[in-house]
Amino acid sequence: MNGAAATTGASWSTWREMAEVLTQPQHLKRTVIIALVVGTAFFAMNQLSLVLAGQATPLVWFKAVLTYLTPLCVSSIGVLSATHRRKEERRSESRGAAAPINQGGDR
Repeated sequence: MNGAAATTGASWSTWREMAEVLTQPQHLKRTVIIALVVGTAFFAMNQLSLVLAGQATPLVWFKAVLTYLTPLCVSSIGVLSATHRRKEERRSESRGAAAPINQGGDR
């Protein structure tokens, strides 16, 4: 297993398991912190002047929401990528064998 999956012991291969991995406290905390930090930086660069000038329209607020949702989605995809069980790993786990360890190199 790779770093994130090995640390938490969590991995997924179905939609239900995917949701369980994303809502684990350690993953949720990390993705929310990333979204807040990156989203705030982007909000300050892109919409803050309009908000402070009192010219914020509903479109500006919609963009602000997207500014925070985008890094949340990207970091969540990173978690899912790091914790995904491949088809070969599922087969070996169902036979009771240990999952192969990827030593780097090919992906």
